[in-house]
Amino acid sequence: MMIEKLTLTCDRLLSHRQLACCQSHCGIPLHGKEMLIYSDVDIEQKPLLLTGHHGEISAMTFGKGSRPVLLCSASADYIIVWDIELCQKRAKEGKVATGIVIGTLLGEVVHLSFCFSDERVAACSGATVYILSAKRKEVISTLTGHLGPSTSAEFCPWNKHILITTSEDRTFKVWDLKTGAVCYQSFVLSASPLLSAFFVEETRHLITGSTDGQVWCFSLHDDQKCHLGTKMDLQKMEKRHQMHQETVNHQAGGAEKSTVDKVEMAKPVLKMALCSSFTDTNNEQKKDKSWLCIGSSDGLYVVDLATSELLTALYFTDYPNLSITMAGSWSISPGQDNSMVFLVSSLFTPCVVLLELHLCDLGMIRACDEGFSVFPSSPPLLESPLNADLKKKEPSHPKKKGGTKEQPLVFHSKVKSSGYTSVPRRIMFSPKTNIQKNPSSKKANKNAGLFLRDYPADSAAPTIPHIYLSVSNKPVYCLQYSGDGKQVLCGLGDSSVLSYKSSLTGNPDVYTGHDKPVSSVSWSLDRQWWMSASEDQSLRIWAHGSTEPAIIMSDSLFSKPIRGAQFYYLDKFLLFASGPSLYLYLYNLDITRDEIKRYRQRSVVKLARSFTTTSTTDITALSAVNDFFSYIVLLCGSDRSIQVFDMNKSTVASELLDAHSRAVHCITQNKGSMFSTQAPDSYNLFLTSAVTDGVKIWDLRTLRCVRRYENHLNRCHPCSSAISPCGRFIASGSEDNCAYVYDIRSSSYLHKLRKHSDTVLSVMFNPATPELLTGTLDGKLRLFQSSSGAHLSDDTSAAVHGVPNMTG
Repeated sequence: MMIEKLTLTCDRLLSHRQLACCQSHCGIPLHGKEMLIYSDVDIEQKPLLLTGHHGEISAMTFGKGSRPVLLCSASADYIIVWDIELCQKRAKEGKVATGIVIGTLLGEVVHLSFCFSDERVAACSGATVYILSAKRKEVISTLTGHLGPSTSAEFCPWNKHILITTSEDRTFKVWDLKTGAVCYQSFVLSASPLLSAFFVEETRHLITGSTDGQVWCFSLHDDQKCHLGTKMDLQKMEKRHQMHQETVNHQAGGAEKSTVDKVEMAKPVLKMALCSSFTDTNNEQKKDKSWLCIGSSDGLYVVDLATSELLTALYFTDYPNLSITMAGSWSISPGQDNSMVFLVSSLFTPCVVLLELHLCDLGMIRACDEGFSVFPSSPPLLESPLNADLKKKEPSHPKKKGGTKEQPLVFHSKVKSSGYTSVPRRIMFSPKTNIQKNPSSKKANKNAGLFLRDYPADSAAPTIPHIYLSVSNKPVYCLQYSGDGKQVLCGLGDSSVLSYKSSLTGNPDVYTGHDKPVSSVSWSLDRQWWMSASEDQSLRIWAHGSTEPAIIMSDSLFSKPIRGAQFYYLDKFLLFASGPSLYLYLYNLDITRDEIKRYRQRSVVKLARSFTTTSTTDITALSAVNDFFSYIVLLCGSDRSIQVFDMNKSTVASELLDAHSRAVHCITQNKGSMFSTQAPDSYNLFLTSAVTDGVKIWDLRTLRCVRRYENHLNRCHPCSSAISPCGRFIASGSEDNCAYVYDIRSSSYLHKLRKHSDTVLSVMFNPATPELLTGTLDGKLRLFQSSSGAHLSDDTSAAVHGVPNMTG
């Protein structure tokens, strides 16, 4: 994958010098005071020699524009800007190439950077950052404020008046160049100095990296305030990546790589850049994928910013043909024909290499042939537990020889001695007392429910507080709307369940019987039944409106609390987990009572099949689709794994180890609703939440994380998450007394719903209308509605149909 295009042996060590590289040229200091400019397109072409510095060159950089190609170089005496094409023309004419001196005697410059219009240059010298004109000798502004030497300065691509600087004092500052004042100053991010900074224009993010391999991703808002979105550690990401690769190799039957000889080392973030692959459609280039390239001392790390996961690590030691084994400095730039070029200086030897990486190779790494889907591709197997039936065969009795035959007992309604055989009296007129008024109107009302209103796909997120209700002084652990959105169940910490109208008006129906907090509630598809599971190791099924449960499955059947109880396979089964076991029950509900044996339930449950997870660890959460036939059941274990269980084949189809840093406590599938329509592939997305590790959204087709959401605070409580019926928004509870609403396409939150009285434990979208219901630790409910006529974006189809394609 890594191709060495050029190797230069220098007369001195250039390990900590800023080298220059762009799409067409690369620049390298020669003899300290001179520079060689090579063409990236034609390496065999004679390099351009630039002279003019009297001191040793310490930093070089190319401009952001393609024409003209500008180069800025700095030494202790001068800072010079060169027009490369003009210099090449003068060299061909036999003249001496010259540049424009824009600064003198500014000290030892360690970093240079052009603005995006190539009109200004930022130069870092000591603790001071100078903003210079790129066309004449002029110091536009002098920025002071860092307590240590500045290490980098970068201009904001979407706001030309914003500059970011990093320093060895372990902080970064956001400057307003119009006033020369600090807009935002970070806290001390690390125990090690910050080395580099980078802007992501597409998502308006700011990324900083330190010498100990820590990477912070901030969202930069219009008020220039930075909000931390993601923190990454290269060493931890590398370990997770290696474990995943070993798991894949083991499942494929390959040999595992030995990690005994590997020595842990610091991974400084020397340079960062965005690499994007493009595809040609209708003679136009369209961006396909973007990754963050991080140049470190031992190689190149390619990170997926959406998931904060390492895509691949390209180590120098894995390429014996390279002339470099350890890097001292990096310069990264897009290359020709969908590639990236890297100019790297050796850490211990006076050597510089020019490397090239084709991005199509990175795209191949993301390929996955597992091909899971929530939609079944074939009918159930004959031996599948999904074919189980509750009906029992009638026992056959042998015929008896002789004796009295068994005959049914007949009761005659007419007996001769009773006088019933006499002629009945005739009634000439008999009034009709069972007349139905307006039968046509009743038929119309009956059919009125067949016409469902569509869920508004282009509405804004529900953020306007509508109702505040105190239901208990105990936590609201779970919320669940009925499929028509008219009823909502609230599972409380006082072992009761409340059933409200979706408007939260009127007195609720109260259901009691559990001895411990209710951990989950679930509606049946026909909305006639619902179930509740509790920490008391019992499960109850209720008829809507009945105060007595139709089925009670007590703690005698299970040794541990029940997790993730729900109806499954179009209400055919009961699906839930207890400990390491997954249970599939057939049932028949009958709420009628025998007149004599009133205590006996007529409802029947029968175990269809039970399964044990491969790792025999407790199941912490599970999810399955009940709205249509689906064989896939998603299981989360206490060992931090996610297992894809194929109920048709009664086996674990795939397992993802270390999905989170902690065990998953909430898993939510994108099920849509009967009022909304999404692209079929959208239903393969699901969310997982874990304490201290945020929310991740996964694609079942590849079993890969496609985005991560970490703005909310979740350190100890099991805060849940939910996907809106339109598939455009994600909501999550938080411990800072807020609920967070994300755009599913962005890792930064859209809205922060404040003024909750305590930790927000539960969140749930109404399936019929743009509403969000939240439940808190102190037993309060808040209902949020959407603003009428508001729109998130002009292209709503991209929000619904673009999400499943995040992994390609």
